[in-house]
Amino acid sequence: MRIGIPREPDPDQPLVSATPDTVRKLVKLGFEVDVERGAGARAAYTDAAYESAGARLTGEDVWSADIVTCLDTPPAEYRSRMRPGATLIARMAPRRNAELIDQLAAADLTALAMDAVPRISRAQSMDVLSSMANIAGYRAVIEAAANFGRLFTGQVTAAGKVDPATVYVIGAGVAGLAAIGTANSMGAVVKATDLRPEVAEQVESMGAEFVAIPAAAEKSEDGYAKEMTADQAAAAAKLYAEQSAAADIVITTANIPGRTSPVLLTAADVAAMKPGSVIVDMAAANGGNCELTVPGEVTVTEGGVTIIGYTDLAGRLPGQASQLYGQNVVNLFKLITPHKDGRAILDLGDEIVRQITLTASTRGPEVTAGEEELDDAAQGAVAAYAAANGDGASGAGAPVATTLFPAPPVKVSAAPRPAPAADAAGAGDGAADEASESKPHRWWAWLGGLLGVALVLASPAEVSADYLVLMLAVVVGFYVITAVTHSLHTPLMSETNAVSGIILVGAVLQVGSANLAVSVLAFIAIVIASINIFGGFTVTHRMLAMFRQEA
Repeated sequence: MRIGIPREPDPDQPLVSATPDTVRKLVKLGFEVDVERGAGARAAYTDAAYESAGARLTGEDVWSADIVTCLDTPPAEYRSRMRPGATLIARMAPRRNAELIDQLAAADLTALAMDAVPRISRAQSMDVLSSMANIAGYRAVIEAAANFGRLFTGQVTAAGKVDPATVYVIGAGVAGLAAIGTANSMGAVVKATDLRPEVAEQVESMGAEFVAIPAAAEKSEDGYAKEMTADQAAAAAKLYAEQSAAADIVITTANIPGRTSPVLLTAADVAAMKPGSVIVDMAAANGGNCELTVPGEVTVTEGGVTIIGYTDLAGRLPGQASQLYGQNVVNLFKLITPHKDGRAILDLGDEIVRQITLTASTRGPEVTAGEEELDDAAQGAVAAYAAANGDGASGAGAPVATTLFPAPPVKVSAAPRPAPAADAAGAGDGAADEASESKPHRWWAWLGGLLGVALVLASPAEVSADYLVLMLAVVVGFYVITAVTHSLHTPLMSETNAVSGIILVGAVLQVGSANLAVSVLAFIAIVIASINIFGGFTVTHRMLAMFRQEA
């Protein structure tokens, strides 16, 4: 199959759907790649770089490829250049474009929406919304700093002390966490609020203070925060007003896919903010979280508050954004090209493929059922493909692609714990089970304590001070380790291997002791310390490999 990478039809879109790096990876999957001349110019990717990566440079005939990848859905005049049975991969906002899906089906195109990827762990590498939100969150802080009349970081100079800026982030999703990390790295005091209390740990691990909404929160089932209840909305509005009035910079990130963004900051809230404050409304493209936001523009209120309503924050870093988007596309092709032979296969039994497939043409990629139970629409698509491509199929007529949107919902939240049995018998059984499980733990604790006391009593008096040092070291070590931020646990584990190395050296020196008990204990110490050293570095190596790019 041949993949076409066109120049984006929108003259204001600087991104491109593939970079030389991702083109090279697509070629390795067995595909032939056509790139329209000048496609990557606005993202600083030259035609020569694409050609060196294995692509063929073409003109507007790139639209006749088997598969066409874009940033956003191309206008109808460009889609008309695609041949029936071709595949279009792009962001399509299917929840807001029902008529587009009908048009794609009528044109007999297979359509895969990159912005419909479910928020499950297995699909994270294909989630373009998260990739773009990550860049947008970083850029939001940069834009805020450019419009803020002070330093972010605090300083103590000969001329006096400068307090750090206070940044308040509303929403701790991907964009919010990226903004938190960036603002924190620039030296600001960062606070954040989210409707989901379970993200508090993530916020704190990024170095920010989590400010909880004083109302019960709805649990998320699809990876997004649910719409607030009336009680939550009232409590949240009061909290947003208080925190924004005290902050220097407010960054709002609340977006509900397929809906107009909720208003979080009213005109009165903005009026209560300090002169010189900055609001970055990351939801401006969908209406905005601030009542005074003007999408696409930077405005200054009468009170001196700057409101940034840019709708293209990710597009202001076109090179990096194009690379991440292109890598998301590559990861999708890895999923739908199981044999790495340049032939795409749509397995509708795969929940990721099922969610992103809006329409399926009988003349497009093979449509299969996999091993999972299919919904009615998916069964119809599989049957239609089999009928059109089976033995004796004539292929005559003007077929229309099967519409597969909307897909059955995918729940991504963890299953709640089962409620305890209400009846007395059930409660008694549960208590008995708990007692039986905890009893051995109590025996081990008692046994360990008795052995410790016996060891102290049997030891010479001159080593009693060493036991005191050991106990103090355990206490100090516990409080030191628990105070370390979560993001440093992996390197900290590697550093503690040096401690095991000291134990290993001491054990080697004692293993030849004339005292049999000492020799046995030294041997056990050698084994345990060796496991800790080699195992620790192995785990560290594997975790660091997660951050290495593929060759």
